[in-house]
Amino acid sequence: MSSLAKYYDSQQSERKWYQAWLDKNYFHADEHSQKPAYSIVIPPPNVTGYLHIGHALCMTLQDVLIRYKRMDGYEALWLPGTDHASIATQIVVEKQLAEKGIDRVQLGREAFLEKVWEWKEHSGSMIVEQLKRLGCSCDWERERFTMDEQCNRGVMEAFVRLYHEGIIYRGKRLVNWCPVQQTSLSDLEVIHEDVEGAMYYIRYPVEGSDESFVIATTRPETLLGDTAVIVHPEDDRYRHLVGKRVVLPLCDRTIPVIGDDYVDREFGSGAMKVTPAHDFNDFEIGKRHGLQMINIFTDSADINDNAPVKYRRMERFAARKAILEDLESAGLLVKVDKHLHSVGKAERSGAIVEPYLSDQWYVNVEVMAQKASDAVRTKEVRFVPENWEKTYFHWMDNIRDWCISRQLWWGHRIPAWYCEECGHITVTVEMEVQRCEKCSSAHIRQDDDVLDTWFSSQLWPFATMGWPGSTATLEKFYPTSVLVTAFDIIFFWVARMIMAGYTFTDQKPFQEVYIHALVRDKYGRKMSKSVGNVIDPLGIIDQYGADALRFTLISQAGQGRDIKLDIDRIEGYTTFVNKMWNALRFTLHTMPEHPSSQLPENLAISDAWILGRLNATIAEVRRGLDGYQFNEASAAIYRFIWQELCDWYIELAKHRLYKGSDEEKAGASAVLCHCLLTSMKLLHPFMPFVTEEIYQQLPGHGESVVIDHFPVELDLSAHAEPIAVMEKVMASIDSVRSVRGEMNISPAQLLEAYLITDDQQLQAAASQYSDYFMALARVQTLHRAQDVQELRGRKGMVSAVTSYGEILLPLADIVDFEAELQRLQKEYDKVYKDFSVYDKKLSNEGFLKKAAEEVILKDRHRHEELKAILEKLQTNMAQMKEHL
Repeated sequence: MSSLAKYYDSQQSERKWYQAWLDKNYFHADEHSQKPAYSIVIPPPNVTGYLHIGHALCMTLQDVLIRYKRMDGYEALWLPGTDHASIATQIVVEKQLAEKGIDRVQLGREAFLEKVWEWKEHSGSMIVEQLKRLGCSCDWERERFTMDEQCNRGVMEAFVRLYHEGIIYRGKRLVNWCPVQQTSLSDLEVIHEDVEGAMYYIRYPVEGSDESFVIATTRPETLLGDTAVIVHPEDDRYRHLVGKRVVLPLCDRTIPVIGDDYVDREFGSGAMKVTPAHDFNDFEIGKRHGLQMINIFTDSADINDNAPVKYRRMERFAARKAILEDLESAGLLVKVDKHLHSVGKAERSGAIVEPYLSDQWYVNVEVMAQKASDAVRTKEVRFVPENWEKTYFHWMDNIRDWCISRQLWWGHRIPAWYCEECGHITVTVEMEVQRCEKCSSAHIRQDDDVLDTWFSSQLWPFATMGWPGSTATLEKFYPTSVLVTAFDIIFFWVARMIMAGYTFTDQKPFQEVYIHALVRDKYGRKMSKSVGNVIDPLGIIDQYGADALRFTLISQAGQGRDIKLDIDRIEGYTTFVNKMWNALRFTLHTMPEHPSSQLPENLAISDAWILGRLNATIAEVRRGLDGYQFNEASAAIYRFIWQELCDWYIELAKHRLYKGSDEEKAGASAVLCHCLLTSMKLLHPFMPFVTEEIYQQLPGHGESVVIDHFPVELDLSAHAEPIAVMEKVMASIDSVRSVRGEMNISPAQLLEAYLITDDQQLQAAASQYSDYFMALARVQTLHRAQDVQELRGRKGMVSAVTSYGEILLPLADIVDFEAELQRLQKEYDKVYKDFSVYDKKLSNEGFLKKAAEEVILKDRHRHEELKAILEKLQTNMAQMKEHL
């Protein structure tokens, strides 16, 4: 008996093998290799904390692909790294400093950046360790950071090129403004929420007339920046007022009435106020009509000096209150209605965003978008699943100029220097600029702003490999093979990488984009701290091991279907690990003195069958991985190991292993070793640690499963007939086992059975392999049925049917059908009582309205479970009644 431990120790195994793999440098990809290249760049996690369960899914899927391709003869590069996450990281560090009573501005830019770099080193190294705990086989020698020297060089080169080509420009335009962080935000960094607010109806008197307009707004403070009232030019109610002026309430000025067909005559009063500096639609109207653009806010969204003296320096919502009071006193507030409307909030700070007129840097992405759109339309870049192309085209077909400047300190500082004498802007990749390139003045200053995080992230596939230089890594591994990512950054990142790839390298950045699912809790809810349903992947790994977590995620990673993560399921896959461990212990225990995994020349019928099933599994796993059907690939190898190898073949082989001749024992042992060793190779991309542990214990193993060859199908053409025969035998055995389960027959109870079939192969096999029926179906004698009609007429004769024939089981003296029916009925009544409670609750409208979502989801989940149990019990009771 081998000294192998009784139980598998995941913690010890994971530490041991990951370090061994690192020591052997297995994960490093050789850019000079003659093997075909396969490459993935990791979606770089933000250096803002811990990895979450969504990261665990994304990283696991990439590792599956990389390990598979590495074993399958490719030079496989998985390039890791982290993202500086400009605004998110700055917020984290600012909060940490604030807790110590330190203000960022008082600290100063350079000292603050030192603090951020300290945080980055701490957080970045923590993320790397978490990836290693998960088993990620990244090429750590090539680890990159979006603000390291190499990436910074690429970012500066990209900015300067686009600027000198006229694609990047500086302009005063309306942006989303976060008054807390005091920076511009992209549309995608603004989260819109429906808020119960108010609609205010304000009277605007026409100058020199008794007439007036009543105009509705949800933001009355913005009237301080109004520069026009617009009406539809064909609106008979107001046509005569076009060209007149109205008195702007509370302000010592008048504004024009203009006609514009933007106005919906049927909405409200048919008249609108125009605030070009604080509304995106109004900004476009203002440009069309040459209206003055009056900014009324400071960077912190207080009222500035462009407003009447009374409101200056007021916080925006305090100003709103004061303005409403003054409007009411002046008789200009007509009415106030409750109103549900959408409010934009900054994703990171949570502050209500203001449309704000500001000088910013922009990219004219329209000139970059055409090639990127065409690439997906022509399938040069392919989305999997394909339906995500619609999301991609929605963004690309409605693309607008991209504001890339951010009023932050952490990030790539914009390489632009302003001359204080001639006004020229020097844009260059040089890090230290001393003089204006136009007038040579030394009075220059660098732009204080940094670039949007996504500007650097768009260069990730090629900047990480050495661009703008020409490197062997870039030559070998770019374009990359596939990008694995989530749907929520298709435009944030995926589209921009495709645009950047064609713009800067004249190539696609990757061949395929695999969009994975979201990980939700077991009730289908999105995970969030507020709900309290967040699952920490590191906690799961500590308790259950990385392999169980990985396999749980992979097994549910079906295309287009979100994952419902249940701890019970993770625990279930630890049972799978233990099943394999016990199979290894059995294999080692039954080995001959000189074991081998070399297949014998003469195969028993069960040997041929299991090798045929192994062939089919190899094909299924390859097909699943090649088509990104991760769940189907994992289901195939799980089914083979658990059901076909452990539950069937080992039981079939026991007779030879324990009682056979030396030759029979050696043959069965060799086949078992071969199947287990091959299974570990197949399973390795999914469960890297336990497979290496088992692989190393088996005869015929190589240096490491990491670098062994991925299995290919054997030529079993000479064994086609015995495999077919065995399939029929197995189907017959399975049908008997099903009856035993349904009738609650003890495994200790031996059965008589009668075979009815015209299949000559099955007739011969039933006699020849009767020991299989004994071992797996507990059938002591399998008779050839003679008088079929008489047999069918016997009381208590139960039929087990397959596509190859029928087996009759005389159970009258074995099963008390009446007692069994009573037992089932009692069980049914008990389950039905519980089911009725849930059914009544879920039919109660009052309960559905008042109960917490979590409670409702749990109850629905249990309701469905009980319903399935009732249906099964009904089926079994019907069978019992047939034999009374």
